[in-house]
Amino acid sequence: MDQSTDQPVISVAGLAKSFDAVNAVGPIDFSIEKGTIVGLLGGNGAGKTTTIAMILGLVLPTAGAIRVLGHDMLRDRHRVLHRINFESPYVDMPMRLTVRQNLTVFAGLYGVGDARGRVAELAESLDLTDFLDRPSGKLSAGQKTRVSLAKALINRPELLLLDEPTASLDPDTADWIRGNLDRYRRDRGATILLASHNMPEVERLCDDVIMMKGGRIVDRGAPKALISRYGRSNLEDVFLDVARGRGHAASLEEASA
Repeated sequence: MDQSTDQPVISVAGLAKSFDAVNAVGPIDFSIEKGTIVGLLGGNGAGKTTTIAMILGLVLPTAGAIRVLGHDMLRDRHRVLHRINFESPYVDMPMRLTVRQNLTVFAGLYGVGDARGRVAELAESLDLTDFLDRPSGKLSAGQKTRVSLAKALINRPELLLLDEPTASLDPDTADWIRGNLDRYRRDRGATILLASHNMPEVERLCDDVIMMKGGRIVDRGAPKALISRYGRSNLEDVFLDVARGRGHAASLEEASA
């Protein structure tokens, strides 16, 4: 049975992951509502990527529960995977295949009915036409990012998980990517979980922000609410307060210790 309209798109409870003696994540609890863009923020090693990997089912949690689109990801992820997708500039596609070949392969993996038509549609909307038949290994960083976004949208996902989608891009290309993501969310009513170190990007795109440190959630709120709570003028200063153990997040950590 698919989720009802009042269920969160993502719900995690008591989620934790340890690698040998290292506690990478948790336990953490949070939920994300349909149609929102939620930022997952924290310094390197905060647990963002591991959290996303557990939600995707790529990493098995040590403890806890994950429900995505109404389904238990530990038991029924096969019922959900065709409805979600993932994008990261750190994950390369097969470099010898052309852009068209790569997108066609992923369309098949996600069960897209008219693969040729969907690839053509994405090529037009994401401006891939000029290099559609070029090997993926011959693309610039900006071109690779647009192709990666096309791969992430190939199945028209209801849930999109993004790990630093605009890292290392020039301002113009990054702004173009952000505009396309926001347009897709509005047009499809999709939900997006975004891990990023780009604070202006998060301020622009996100309805809500989850702040992580040392594998734990230390604060959460809308960007403007967090900026006000910490008495700062922008989200980057809030991020620095959290990373350096200052202000509101520090008091929350002490209260929960």
